[in-house]
Amino acid sequence: MKFVTAKEAIELIKDNDTIATSGFVMAQVAEEILTELENKFLETGKPNHLTFVHAAGQGNGNGGAMDHVAHEGLIKRIVAGHFNLAPKLGALVNSNAIEAYNLPQGTISQWFRAVGGRRPGLITKVGLQTFVDPRLDGGKISSKSTEDLVELMNIDGEEYLRYKQFPINVAIIRGTTADTVGNISCEDEIASGEVLGIAQAAKASGGIVIAQVKRIAEVGS
Repeated sequence: MKFVTAKEAIELIKDNDTIATSGFVMAQVAEEILTELENKFLETGKPNHLTFVHAAGQGNGNGGAMDHVAHEGLIKRIVAGHFNLAPKLGALVNSNAIEAYNLPQGTISQWFRAVGGRRPGLITKVGLQTFVDPRLDGGKISSKSTEDLVELMNIDGEEYLRYKQFPINVAIIRGTTADTVGNISCEDEIASGEVLGIAQAAKASGGIVIAQVKRIAEVGS
């Protein structure tokens, strides 16, 4: 556990990292972290070729949240449940400038917990016979998207989809209070959301957690 500034925190992010972000619209979005990440890339070109994963839509339609990372070179791939709140990011997707996958929002939420539990992805019937079924588009929404993230399986004669596991190198989350050993509360947030699942996924992957908080408290206070 270490307390640092947002500018210092983003120095821990490396080229080609996969990053999971918390948030719903602008709630629970670590806006200060994402802003510093954008600033560093525009100044230095680093870090680059990042993959981002999030469940609910993150943005305010006017440059916030995921629009901070909507720069060619900074982002290589986006895997998300909703894009409409980040128009700059959506423009990169629509112009086929980046790899992009649109997967069910709730499935991504559960997928974080599956990665955190070191399971081989998430197995579910959600998405069968829809555009995320690999017999159709497999969730791919740009021409640059070639890797199959969803696999069709047959278990006991029934069809399932496996949303494949891949590691989370960095979790970027937002809470309210952090104590001096790293416990984080969310009393001023709308809910806990995917904060725990994202953190667990990063830890299970051998990655790191960067948490933006309002205040610091002593253990047990």
